[in-house]
Amino acid sequence: MKKNILLCVILFLFPLSKSYANNSLIQSALQFFQPMPDTMTGSEADTKHQQALGEKLYFETELSINQTQSCNSCHNIINNAAGVDNLKVSVGALGKLGTRNSTSTWNAGMHVAQFWDGRAKTLETQVVFPLFDIKEMAMPSENEVLTRLINKGYLAEFKQAYPEQEQPISIQNISQALAAFQRTLITTDRLDEYLKGNENAITQAEKTGLNTFIVKGCVACHNGPLLGSRLFMKMGIVHPYPNTIDKGVGGITKKAGDNFFFKVPSLRNVLNTAPYFHDGAATTIEQAIEDTGWHQLGIRLTADETSQIKAFFNTLNNKATVVKREEVNL
Repeated sequence: MKKNILLCVILFLFPLSKSYANNSLIQSALQFFQPMPDTMTGSEADTKHQQALGEKLYFETELSINQTQSCNSCHNIINNAAGVDNLKVSVGALGKLGTRNSTSTWNAGMHVAQFWDGRAKTLETQVVFPLFDIKEMAMPSENEVLTRLINKGYLAEFKQAYPEQEQPISIQNISQALAAFQRTLITTDRLDEYLKGNENAITQAEKTGLNTFIVKGCVACHNGPLLGSRLFMKMGIVHPYPNTIDKGVGGITKKAGDNFFFKVPSLRNVLNTAPYFHDGAATTIEQAIEDTGWHQLGIRLTADETSQIKAFFNTLNNKATVVKREEVNL
């Protein structure tokens, strides 16, 4: 973490100025990025039955107070969707608006923590927040969740997934199963092919954009396999961000020094996850690129530079798929 923050500070103060030729660009990229892993840490302990149960629960509308929503409602993965709802803020089961833009469930298990403010350290601990949040699924109690799943006929599937437990339907197992499924949601894209040595995997225009992305210092925070999601950074580190209501990590810790710190978003599949930022304030990728340059790096990107970076983002479009399932209200 300290190493990443130091890199951010160095690149904020001393942006890169070198332009890389194609034959050295891939080597430069490998200094900042790595290909996506084939599996997530923790998945080695997940069983196929737990993953299958978690997938079914992901689409289960019985987990919301009025049987209108599932996890997939705000984190849509049907037909290769991006794991978000593409709304500024999500709408809960009771019609209440949330406070932040929904983050993608693709690759979520590789993030440093869950939620924009990092209040959940693991996928398992993340699950209970939306279940009982009045602005989200609004379930009244743990007992109501368990009763509904028993009445829906889930007992046999829970016994398969947790055969050594006398009472397998529990909040703990619901959380573990959902996490097990989400650990299977790993994107694949053309940048990975390029990083693995296929120099023809991305176009010349995309290589130009990659070079601009590196030279302008975007890699200070957007690095690693996910091009982000490895650390928390202040929103408005150079020029203050307009939203001063949401204090991010500071809202959790109550420490002034943590105010306006948010998890750096991953850029994998970014073109498909609009709107952008924790408050959904950037409606287009062009606005997100320009605003990030100004607030985080203190630079005014030109229209050409913005267009180049957007072209690079095309290499991050997800090619992985999820089997289509339908939400059913019963």
